[in-house]
Amino acid sequence: MNSNRAASTSSSRSSMNDIDKAMILKLMKIFLALVFAGWIFAWTIKPTNTFRNTWSPKLYADTNSTYFGRLGTTILIYAFPVMFVAVLGCIYLHLHEKNDDKKNQGRNRFSSSLAAWKRPVLVRGPLGVVSGIELTFSLMFLALLVWCFTTYLKVSFANLKVHHSEKVWQAKLDSTALRLGLIGNLCCAFLFFPVTRCSSLLPLVGLTSESSIKYHIWLGHIVMVLFTAHGVCYFIFWASTNQLDEMIKWSKTDIANVPGELALLSGLALWATTFPRIRRNMFELFYYTHHLYIAFFFFYMLHVGIGFICQILPGIFLFMVDRYLRFLQSRTKVHLVSVRLLPSEGIELNFSKNPGFSYNPLSTIFINVPSVSRLQWHPFTISSSSNLEPERLSVIMKKEGSWTQKLYRTLSEHATLDGLDVSVEGPYSPISENFLRYESLVMISGGSGITPFISIIREFIHRSNSLNIPTPNLLLICAFKNSMDLTMLDLLLPVSGNVSDLSHLNLKIEAYVTREKEALISDEQTMIRTICFKPKPSHMPISPVLGPNSWLCLAIIISTSFVAFLILIGILQRFYIYPIDKNTGDIYSLSSMTVLYLLVMCTCIAVACSVLFLKNKRENMKGAKQINSLDLPTPMTSPSSWYHCTGKEVESLPQESLVKATNVHYGRRPDLKMILLAIDDENVGVMASGPTGLRHQTAAICSSGLADNLHYESISFNW
Repeated sequence: MNSNRAASTSSSRSSMNDIDKAMILKLMKIFLALVFAGWIFAWTIKPTNTFRNTWSPKLYADTNSTYFGRLGTTILIYAFPVMFVAVLGCIYLHLHEKNDDKKNQGRNRFSSSLAAWKRPVLVRGPLGVVSGIELTFSLMFLALLVWCFTTYLKVSFANLKVHHSEKVWQAKLDSTALRLGLIGNLCCAFLFFPVTRCSSLLPLVGLTSESSIKYHIWLGHIVMVLFTAHGVCYFIFWASTNQLDEMIKWSKTDIANVPGELALLSGLALWATTFPRIRRNMFELFYYTHHLYIAFFFFYMLHVGIGFICQILPGIFLFMVDRYLRFLQSRTKVHLVSVRLLPSEGIELNFSKNPGFSYNPLSTIFINVPSVSRLQWHPFTISSSSNLEPERLSVIMKKEGSWTQKLYRTLSEHATLDGLDVSVEGPYSPISENFLRYESLVMISGGSGITPFISIIREFIHRSNSLNIPTPNLLLICAFKNSMDLTMLDLLLPVSGNVSDLSHLNLKIEAYVTREKEALISDEQTMIRTICFKPKPSHMPISPVLGPNSWLCLAIIISTSFVAFLILIGILQRFYIYPIDKNTGDIYSLSSMTVLYLLVMCTCIAVACSVLFLKNKRENMKGAKQINSLDLPTPMTSPSSWYHCTGKEVESLPQESLVKATNVHYGRRPDLKMILLAIDDENVGVMASGPTGLRHQTAAICSSGLADNLHYESISFNW
């Protein structure tokens, strides 16, 4: 009796603690949302007369000092709130990871109201698949831009001063050009958030960097339209007022025109290669020219000066932290354990991984192979499960572009390689696992688009076999061009030899071969080659860049580097710039000040990141020796694909379960509408990966209103 009562009391206390933690996390998130909303409000009120004539003078008077000058006000209003959210957000995510049971033994409850907002409302068009939430916030952002621009113009036209050598339309054009630049600067404040992979801002709202790429694309187009219009308007103004000599002026204490023109030229060269036709057909040209963003923002900083840069500082600062951490991680060569070469010219790379490092399904990783290309980095969805394969991390790719073709040729022609130098960045995990909340899960893929679903299926294998957790009804619909591509299904089973029986899953695989009426391949053509590599002393297993408590380490890096930046620029301002300028802004070179502040910021970020990265690297090296000491088999050829086991006696239980779950259709494509509408489960998740047309067709079916139980989940890089 006493023991039962003690157990009941302990369980009750544990339940209360969980409730308290959940409440604290909820309050933290509300507080962070309010701070961020205040930052948005600061941008909203900025163009008004109230801010210009009442708030701004008082703020500048209260914060003007010999340590920061007028810059202190700008940092306080526009930089500090976002940096505060980024740091506190890291702490929130750390607590969330500790409080959230990733091995959740039940399914998350599904909110019908949230489902309605997440349903696609735009499917075909220049924006691709856009959900109700995305459309709402996009319209709100556009409304912010329109509000700021029209308010700027209204205020400036009301106080318009026409010089004796100008006409009214010319003065208005001058004012309009300036305001276009101000709106472009506002867009730049958001531009880097979607591409900062190691950041707390995106996970706080349930986003990942790969799912946010399209927001960066949209913002990039808006920025270049605004800055191009800004430059064209000024050119017309100068030409109409006989002031073309302004184009070659570099003001010492005001806006510098020459770096602005250089920034615009760099941006136009970058912009020209970002359109889909060029980006997809000439990826290398797009990749290399996109690095012109460095020149663009450097000249842009010289153009507008440090005052305007501090308004958009958070995005630049957080991106630089992320970029330097990626640079540090990419200097380490990782251990490639083995490679599986499929007859369909698919490649599975299996890396050694720190056993304590976990990641969620649908995580992405960026890979660089110096022997193929020293500069190119390519993103891939991880196909393994960190729970099913604690010491391995797998990536699957298809031989399509020039990079993968050269990699395939290198591996297939040199099966006796001692090893291959590979560098990685990541992996980057989604903070949530939405696919767990559904009663049924339908995964639709085309070609190599099956890769993301392999990680999901392997995760469910672990849950059903190792944890004995009930799993959703799983339906995998995969379309391939020819029967050789069916060997991609072999990769559903990991090479590591762990428990991988599919019989405990309620899994059904419908495979479609679209260009063949029947199987046209022999046993010899389905042989899968497995090449194993011995570890080099310099090779390390893949580990988190900042250790097991990455979010806390990131919070330390952001806070210490930002505080150090403020302290150093305060000292620089007080003892070097102030004695010369006296806070007038009319003596010390604005470009020189900008370069000095930029150097200080880079130094603070580099020191803070390097200290924590090197500390974590030393800890990783201790475990790497034990992992790399494992004896590995010699290169070998695997048995034929599962496909040619059909109708034969199968000795392997995993292969037998795969054969039983699979149904192959030849000479036709899947009728997605008929298949999806025939599912009568109450809560059905639908995920699509592969060609754009396939994803758009799937999204259109889910958003058609013909079935309220279908919920589309977008997982693609492209739109």
